[in-house]
Amino acid sequence: MIPTIGVDETAFRRACARFATGITIASVLDASGSPHGLTVNSFTSISLRPPLVLISIDYTSNVLPYFRASTYYGISVLAERHHELSTRFAQKGMDRFNGIESVRGETGVPLVPGALAHFECATRQVIEAGDHAIFLAEVVRIECRDGDPLLYFNSAYRGLRD
Repeated sequence: MIPTIGVDETAFRRACARFATGITIASVLDASGSPHGLTVNSFTSISLRPPLVLISIDYTSNVLPYFRASTYYGISVLAERHHELSTRFAQKGMDRFNGIESVRGETGVPLVPGALAHFECATRQVIEAGDHAIFLAEVVRIECRDGDPLLYFNSAYRGLRD
């Protein structure tokens, strides 16, 4: 076993902020058919054959139980114009979909209209790691369109030209 070396949480966050990421909204339906979602930048492609992706959700997130209970979830890759939507879905303690337009994918998951890409995903495994649950899923449907992505770097939203 390798001994744990102390890493300051603030320094760790600052170092991670130096990695530019795209921004997504992960979404799911609850048992009554109501949509739930959150802003996620921990979206990663894992495998081409089969097509696998993952997201991670903090244990303190109020939408985590809905993701745990659902077979399917959606990922909408946000365009640069979706900055306000990303901010809204990052807030806690509110119905994030209230008054927000969404479309339903073939699996029923809610998706953000005009997103650069939609992934409809079937959860294959949930991995408990640190303070997050990691949802490994097989992509069952995709849709793409052209546009510039919304990026996150150094704790701020960016565009390709920033």
